[in-house]
Parts: sequence; C-alpha cells; structure tokens
Amino acid sequence: MLKRVFLLATTVGVIVTSIGTTNVVAEDLWISFAGGDGPGHGKRVVLVGGDEEYRSEECLPQLAKILSKSHGFQCTVVFAIDPATGDINPDVNNNIPGLEALKTADLMIIATRFRNLPDDQMQHVVDYVESGRPVIGMRTATHAFNIPGGKKFSKYSWNTDDKTYPQGFGRQVLGETWISHHGNHGSQSTRGIFAKGQESNPILRGIEDGSIWGPTDVYGVRLPLPGDSTPLVLGQVVQGMKPNDPAVDGDKNNPMMPVAWTKSYTSSSGKMARVFTTTMGSSTDLENEGVRRMLVNATLWSVGLEDKITDKLNVSIIGDYKPSPFKFGGYVKGKKPADYAK
Repeated sequence: MLKRVFLLATTVGVIVTSIGTTNVVAEDLWISFAGGDGPGHGKRVVLVGGDEEYRSEECLPQLAKILSKSHGFQCTVVFAIDPATGDINPDVNNNIPGLEALKTADLMIIATRFRNLPDDQMQHVVDYVESGRPVIGMRTATHAFNIPGGKKFSKYSWNTDDKTYPQGFGRQVLGETWISHHGNHGSQSTRGIFAKGQESNPILRGIEDGSIWGPTDVYGVRLPLPGDSTPLVLGQVVQGMKPNDPAVDGDKNNPMMPVAWTKSYTSSSGKMARVFTTTMGSSTDLENEGVRRMLVNATLWSVGLEDKITDKLNVSIIGDYKPSPFKFGGYVKGKKPADYAK
C-alpha cells in the first residue's frame, strides 16, 4: 500500500493523498494522478483545459481520475490560472502553467477555447504536436487557439489565413475549426448515432447505438471532413434536453453532422499521429456513460492499445461529481487546482 504523504516545498507546494490505490498529487498550479494497475500503466496523459463555457476545469480532472484509477494512466491536468491569485479562471485566456508536462507525454487531451498563450507556453504545445504524438480534441478544441497575426505561433489560430496551415490547429490537426452551432444552443441536445460501417470500431466497443447523449448541442462541420478523417458517431439533433426526447424533423438531421471521428496528422518531422476528435465533451456530457466510455476507449486507441478495449472496461465516475451547467461566467470561483484532485 502506498503511503499517505504530506510534502512542503519552498517553491511549489505538493500534497500527496490516496484515492483507493492510486496516489493523487495536487500542486499549486496543476494536478497529477499517479497511474495504478491497468492497461495504461506506464503511459502519461496530459489533459489541457481552459474554456469559458463548458467547464473543462471540472470535466478533465474527472476524466483523469477514471483514466488513472481504473486504467493505470499517469495523468496531469493543467488549467487556465489567474496569475494574481493562483485560482482557476477560464476567463484568463493567456496563462496555462504546467504545459512542460507535454515533454514526456504519450498523449495530449485538449479542451481549450480561443486561447492566446504566450510563446513560451505555446512552444510546449507546438513541440508536442510536431513530435508526431497522438492528440484527442474535445468540444471547443476545434477552436483551441486565437493567436493574433504577427505572433510566433499565429498559424495555430482557429481562423488563420496562413496558406501553409489554413484554419490552424483545429482544421489541420483535429479535422475542423469553429463553424457554427448546428443544433439550437441550450435547447436542443445531442444523441450519438453510429456512422454506418463503424459499429465494430474499437472506440465504440461496449457502447449501444443511440446511448451516447449530452446536453450540449451539435456543432456544424463541413462535409466531407478532410484527409483520412473517418466519422464514427453522428450527432442527432434532439428536440429537448433529455436523453429520450425525440429527434428534430427536417434538414437539421439530414445529413447528421459527425460529432466524433478519427484521423491522422503528419507532423513537420514526418511522423504520423493518431487523432480522435469529438465535439461533445462538456462537464455535463461526461455524466453520460456512453460519452465516458467513448473517451476511455479513444484514449486506449490513441496510444496503440486498442487490443485492450473490452465491453466491460470500468468507466464509472470516481468520487463525488456534480458538474456545473455550461454557460459563460458559470465557473466556480475561488477554486484552486487541488480542489479538483479530491
């Protein structure tokens, strides 16, 4: 049994507690979960949060707990931090400390929105992407960065007109940038329907067709998606905000927009990376077992462990998870990263 330890450091305070058999490390500006037993043992995942609306600061720590405790991954979660207070503040769009963890990561899971990071922080993201390692993008990651023209990494911006990298990280790496709300935001939810021919895809293993659901609306994408993008789940626009509400009639569901797909990304170094993108992924979406299972399966697939995906993988919520509803200004004020390690 791993010991319960309390450490004080002169520069960074570290608290090590125990959740089951998995040590949890909560630092001043980010949190880390030491991987236990499971197929992901020895693999490192960095989860990058920072969005004003969909509560990635709540979603990503819960996903990290599931990946760590139930599947063995070592996980680090980094947040948008107010440098004046050390509090999590998604409205601060230019500060995500701890991105250095990407240097040794086997997978980056990103759920940011319109970030304008300083060059020294952005360099870690760029180095990771250009190393040819896998990426999972969630919800607003299609428009992860909003970096003004003339800056060193402006080509990563969601709306860049750089002819070598049109529409930036979203389009080039994940497969799409910000286009539109396809369903009515806040009043029409999303039901996931398997794309034809993808029923046996390992990322969908253990999920019933139609059981993926989330209160966030379907995003618009341009069809077909670029390159070797393969839609796995289509987003059926639902009339209301309950899982069993009927589908919307008419053009909104003809055709249905992809809400989850795979693709590859070839870096400037020539290495090809696996990419999984879902335009679902708010903190409230994560309450749905199908969404959680899809993300856990996608994590295993991304790092080449698709043979470890079974119908019975444990994707249960860890601890007390009561996510805040998505809305601008809806984050819980005064929270430190350590508060989400509990």
